Amino acid sequence: MKKEIIDMDGVKFPVYSLNTLIIGSGASGLNAAIHLWERGQKDIAIATDCWGGGTSNNAGSDKQTYYKLSLSSESPDSPLQMAQDLFAGGCMHGDIALCEAQNSLEAFFHLVRLGVPFPHNQYGAYVGYKTDHDPLGRGTSAGPLTSHRMFEALAREVKSRGIAVFDGCEVMALLAENKDDETHVIGALALDRNNCDAENLGFIVYNAKNVVLGTGGPAGIYKASVYPESQLGSTGLALAIGTIAHNLTESQYGLASVKFRWNLSGSYQQVIPRYVSTEKDGSDLREFLNDYFPDMGRLATAIFLKGYQWPFDPRKIGDFGSSLIDILVYQESVLRGRRVFLDFTRNPSGGGILSDFSFDLLGEEASQYLQNSDALYDTPIERLQAMNQPAIDLYRDHGIDIGKESLEIAVCAQHNNGGLKGNIWWESNIRHLFPVGEVNGTHGVYRPGGSALNSGQVGSMRAAMFISRRYSSEPPSLNRFLSAARAQIREKFVFARTLIDAKVTDGSDIPTQREKIQERMSACGAHVRGLAKVKEAIAEGWQLYRELQNTVKIATPQELPEAFKNLDLCLTHVLYLEAIGEYLEKGGRSRGSFLVLDPEGKKPCDQLGENWRFGLNRVDSFVNTKILEISLDANMTVRKNWVNIRPIPQAEVWFETVWKNYINDKIIK
Repeated sequence: MKKEIIDMDGVKFPVYSLNTLIIGSGASGLNAAIHLWERGQKDIAIATDCWGGGTSNNAGSDKQTYYKLSLSSESPDSPLQMAQDLFAGGCMHGDIALCEAQNSLEAFFHLVRLGVPFPHNQYGAYVGYKTDHDPLGRGTSAGPLTSHRMFEALAREVKSRGIAVFDGCEVMALLAENKDDETHVIGALALDRNNCDAENLGFIVYNAKNVVLGTGGPAGIYKASVYPESQLGSTGLALAIGTIAHNLTESQYGLASVKFRWNLSGSYQQVIPRYVSTEKDGSDLREFLNDYFPDMGRLATAIFLKGYQWPFDPRKIGDFGSSLIDILVYQESVLRGRRVFLDFTRNPSGGGILSDFSFDLLGEEASQYLQNSDALYDTPIERLQAMNQPAIDLYRDHGIDIGKESLEIAVCAQHNNGGLKGNIWWESNIRHLFPVGEVNGTHGVYRPGGSALNSGQVGSMRAAMFISRRYSSEPPSLNRFLSAARAQIREKFVFARTLIDAKVTDGSDIPTQREKIQERMSACGAHVRGLAKVKEAIAEGWQLYRELQNTVKIATPQELPEAFKNLDLCLTHVLYLEAIGEYLEKGGRSRGSFLVLDPEGKKPCDQLGENWRFGLNRVDSFVNTKILEISLDANMTVRKNWVNIRPIPQAEVWFETVWKNYINDKIIK
């Protein structure tokens, strides 16, 4: 990496020239850096706004799952079968599914080699279990903090290799140029958060042959979110230069605690805690689920099944299914303005037509599971102690004793299945730009639990393979780079200067603007959707984006990173809403993890009002047989394109042919 200083209009800027800039310090970005280094490409650096601040290092569940090819199940498994199961989730390209399956073991054992403590038995079998949408026992776990353990191991390796890290560096724009009717990324612009009061406002310029974008999901666009508060996302960086996104309609939503943001899946639900709600002041405590379930057996079994079937799923609402609970929590908290809690100190109690809790009332699956887990204890907290003590310790480590204190909960955004489009080497339509991890939308409508961790490791590994073999040359000379980037740098710097206004003395509107983005998205683009509200939200979103570009002012340069972040989040949430609106315009109904309200549909249960009617997509509906791609052109016009779903390819497996192509370097192309 080479550092030079340029003078632009009397202001000096540092320029770093290197082969590959990795943006983000999550598990995917760090993995890309390590694989590049291992493959001989050492002219690299990582730029991150906060080392370890993303989802990888700060998220998990009761038993966070990593999904990979089965290594110990009695049932036979194969990469093709795993690809078929990934593909069966709908709206996932088959060649991507095959890559994620075929490379899952290499990615997994890379983590094992780095020290991630995935369990194996005395014979060396890495045992597994079934997760959601998983027909075989492909799930494994290093405990509630699997992705945190991954981050620790990967970060340790990055530091041991001496890979350069720009910490406190907020990348706020990608630089690009057109070549032969294609757009190429050529670098990035960032703000040094610790140097914004300098004459150059902390601007850092990167002249990079390649950019790996590993900035995670767009968590900052939601108000009700289980993402760590330090995770905001930077999808707008790529959208702004014309990167194609797809499946932006497909995010996942589920129950989570809000005082400490954490997913309440698995054993947190399988021990069958009590659901209660109160007024804002804590008065009028009620077990509100009792008003909707016909008997304690079905109520308690539905709570148990939230563990297996955790994300909200409209297919699991009817017949008093587990996702009816999400609807009731949302109605109680958002529509009625009450607070909702999980109480692990007491069992659900009856009243009216409902009897009190008893193991004898449970469905066979729930009863057998608790019996096999030796967890037939009197209270939910005792059952959780028997099944998963680390799940209790996790909250205690954050100052919450769930043996004494109820957990306030909400239905929260928890994962993005869609995102930026990439090919089988994770390169986007913008040449030399590689989105990896959650920012890359490889998943379709449904996905097996834990497949995101596998996808991030496989994708970043394959991006590194491609870069090291095909894009390994030095970056262009400084003069050549500036001939393409100078105007873009000047435009951003002038814009940054115009944002700052010393007359702003009563604080900027940055928090208010961000709140508008988040409230709009949670109200109209989360797990409950309707076309009229989405159309209104799109218009409001674009209006706010214009305001952020033309009228917003800040008092000090230190606010620049947050001002640019608001622009990024605003653009991102508008494109998500545009995609949702297009889906609904094409007749899309409920699927995945969202409910589309429809007055012609069915009510979730008789006790809910007419406004909750909804319907599911037909299997052969237009929106189920195509994938929606969305992007911006050079004039900021939204482009929407429905494309066919690519099938799983018939891969060449004749050894002599593959060997010949391999030794003649025809594989990576």
